[in-house]
Amino acid sequence: MTGTAEGRAFAEEYREAREIPRAGLADWRDAIAAAVDLTPGRTVLDVGAGTGAFASAFGDWFGVRVLAVEPSDAMRALIPDTPDIEVLPGRAEALPVPDGCADAAWLGSVIHHVSDPAAAARELRRALKPGAPVLIRNSFPGRCERDLRVRFFPETARIVDTYPTVEQIRTAFAAAGFPYVALRSVPQQSAANLAQFADRIRRDSDAKLRGITDDEFRRGMARLREAVAEDPDQPATSWMDLLVLA
Repeated sequence: MTGTAEGRAFAEEYREAREIPRAGLADWRDAIAAAVDLTPGRTVLDVGAGTGAFASAFGDWFGVRVLAVEPSDAMRALIPDTPDIEVLPGRAEALPVPDGCADAAWLGSVIHHVSDPAAAARELRRALKPGAPVLIRNSFPGRCERDLRVRFFPETARIVDTYPTVEQIRTAFAAAGFPYVALRSVPQQSAANLAQFADRIRRDSDAKLRGITDDEFRRGMARLREAVAEDPDQPATSWMDLLVLA
């Protein structure tokens, strides 16, 4: 689907509905800066870069070069075309980059899509410089109660329960030479307010929402619209985990 008109439409919808506005990522910038020393001239490997929201943010925030690896043709086509971003087709298990080329790796909302985390960890060990960290931004089983979608669509927690656990990822990456460093939850503003968040929901572009029943989705939208009616300017704050391995 990725090279078809359908794939392009999905990528556009994904970017519109799922990308967090840059202003909503301030806490992520701080969390990343605390986890790794990124200065101009360094290189970040963005694995599963999607439509490039974080690839672009890394360049703007830290002045680094970004190697944006993404398997979807349609997603890659939407990654911003800037001198600081090199866009590459590929997957975590087979990275199209030289040995020891990057100072950090970023996996944003992608680890649950990786078919073989152990193989991905070995590839990252090859691609990263000695001591370079892997930063994994994701929802994890048992830790998603502050996800904004779980708040209004609680059945989506069962989708997260199918994802790899923190312990499973720690074990896979430790075997490749990436011991555990830290785990913390980071807030993000998914939209300017709850009303805008409700308006941006596109079920077809959200794997969690696609995984629940039509009735569960309708009930969740009713909860969300009720909350909007009570306080439309309520902040649309969601939380995800940052797992650091190095």
